[in-house]
Amino acid sequence: MFKKAILIIHGFGGGTYDEEYLANNLELKRNFDVYTFTLPGHEGLFKSTMKEQDWINKTEEMINFLIENNYKKIYVIGHSMGGVLAARLASKYKEVKKLVLLAAAFRYLEFKEDNIDVIGSIKKTPELIKDYKEEFISRIIKMPPNAIKEFMKTVKENEYTLKNINIPTLIIQGTDDCLVPPETLEYIYNEIPTNKKYKLLIDGVNHDIFRSEKKKIITETIIKFLK
Repeated sequence: MFKKAILIIHGFGGGTYDEEYLANNLELKRNFDVYTFTLPGHEGLFKSTMKEQDWINKTEEMINFLIENNYKKIYVIGHSMGGVLAARLASKYKEVKKLVLLAAAFRYLEFKEDNIDVIGSIKKTPELIKDYKEEFISRIIKMPPNAIKEFMKTVKENEYTLKNINIPTLIIQGTDDCLVPPETLEYIYNEIPTNKKYKLLIDGVNHDIFRSEKKKIITETIIKFLK
């Protein structure tokens, strides 16, 4: 029986804790092995030296590790910016057989002069601070300006990858996501050429997908797709 692995990539300003619920439930399944890791610059206090190339190098290091350890089928799951990095891997490595994109940040909260345009965004979405108060302030506003530039660079330079994805893909988005707008789901769905693509818009779910009340049904959907 072929060895199967799942590689989970967290988002910008996040960590493995964001997808911990999903990872724990996947690990209960005996069909595959689950791997998570922390992107460079996200270890504890965020580092101003964050670089797009470091994030790409780390994801490639992880997938090459899996390939070298004889995993014949690799399923990649990416959340937010991790979704952008996951799409890149899926477009490049034939060993990636399925892809799950969770609020993938191919569209994102407005930026202005390399900083988040907080005032403009709050005017458009007053619920932003209510929904993301602690996380938004601690993870995003306090991010070094250089890191924000690298995030924007990562998205811009990897948009093309969507058109190169020809494997089964599941795209999930919440209707209440103020960081990655819900219409991103349709954009990604239309860009990916594979015929085996599935989209799921979850009502009442924000960017913190696996802290929502619907995390169980979302996780069950992902498991069903991967099996």
